[in-house]
This record gives sequence, structure tokens and C-alpha cells, in this order.
Amino acid sequence: RPRRSRAAPAPYGPLLRDELRALTGIGSAVCATGAVMALGVAAAGLWALPVLCVPLLLTQLSYRRFAAVRTTYRQTIASLARSTEIAGYTPHGHARRVAELCTAVGREMGLSGPELTVLEYAALMHDIGQLSLVDPVPDGATALLPAAEQRRIALLGGAVVRQTGVDAKVAVVVERQADPYREQPLSARIVRAVNAYDDLSGESLSGPLGALEQLRLGTGHDYQPQVVESLARVLARGGLTPVPPG
Repeated sequence: RPRRSRAAPAPYGPLLRDELRALTGIGSAVCATGAVMALGVAAAGLWALPVLCVPLLLTQLSYRRFAAVRTTYRQTIASLARSTEIAGYTPHGHARRVAELCTAVGREMGLSGPELTVLEYAALMHDIGQLSLVDPVPDGATALLPAAEQRRIALLGGAVVRQTGVDAKVAVVVERQADPYREQPLSARIVRAVNAYDDLSGESLSGPLGALEQLRLGTGHDYQPQVVESLARVLARGGLTPVPPG
């Protein structure tokens, strides 16, 4: 099944906000450290410099260890997400495509920081409930299943996520992805719409334009209109599909 791989540019506003937040914290820490070192040197002479540098070095080592743990954590989640592909339940690359599009749509809708991380992890693991099925869903396309079956798979997936020790917020998004959108948190609304788009846009089904049109037809109950239009804008910016007026 051919798929689009080029990521859409992220909106400037949310990225700028994230950078400013990060710079505020780093800038405050640098200024405070400089002030403390100046006072220490004034009071104790140059011997204060190595004494004050030791905590900074320990902090740097701790940060590197934290970054390594976080990288390993994300790789573990990605490996769990691929288990449905390896078992033949979902098409190759489906979880990755959904995660990339969900992240772009989340930024488009103003999510950032921890909210965006939860969304990405939930998107990677959104199909893990299919591992509990005796018979695989054709092409892994859960969007084509009856609503009750979609909810059953979502609840099974949430239970699996909770057993892995992943953040409970991720499990909530996974298990609520098949609810009517008015009852869902925003991240679950995004996962549901993007997963349906990827399910429906395969060559053997509707194609990109047909998938987007089906999502728009389902905005009365299944998909939040704002999410669908944000998805359309992301796809258009990335040159992935033309977007007729909604």
C-alpha cells in the first residue's frame, strides 16, 4: 500500500512558544549560576570555581542519563507499536505514519510539550489491541469495523498499554479513541481521525481525497470537524493531497 512519507512543515507559533519556554528556563539557570559563582569568587577567591563547577558537572551527567533513558523509553514504545505489523495485523509503517500525522495535527491545534508527547505515544500504540484478536482485521483497517467492535479493540489496547508501564495518560487516549468525539479528550479525537484517514486512503479503498471526504461526512458523530480540517491543512502544506473547501 503506497503511502506519503514527507512530513508537513510544523506551524511556527507552537514551535516558537516551546522554544521560548525552554529558553526562559535555561536563561534563568545560567543567570543564577553566574551570580552565585561571582559571589563565591568574591568571598572565597578562585578556589570557589572548581567547588561550584562540581555540581554543574553532576547535573550535566544526570541530564545525559535522563536523555538516554527517555530515548530508550521511546524506542521501547516504537518496538511495541511494531508488534502489530510483525504479527501481520496492520500494514507496514501504519503506526509510524499515524504518529507523524497526529503530531503535526496536534501542533496545528496548539498542543505542545507533554501533551504532544502523550499524543505521539498513543498514536504509536493505538492498534495494539488488535493483538488480542483471533482473526486479523483486513488490512488492519479498524475504521471500517462496527462501532462496538472498534470500542472493544480500543479497550483491549488500553489494557495492554497499562500493563506495559507506559504513562496512564497514553492508555486513556488509546482506550477512548473509538468513542463519539464529543466524549473524547482532544488527543483521542486526533488519533481517531488520523487513523481513519490512513486506513481509508489505501489504494484499494478510497484514496487520499476519498478518505478526507469520508471523514468530513462523519463529523456529525465520529470525527471532530476542527480536527478533520486541521488534518486537511497539514496534508495540504506538505503537498500530500489537494484539499477542496470543506
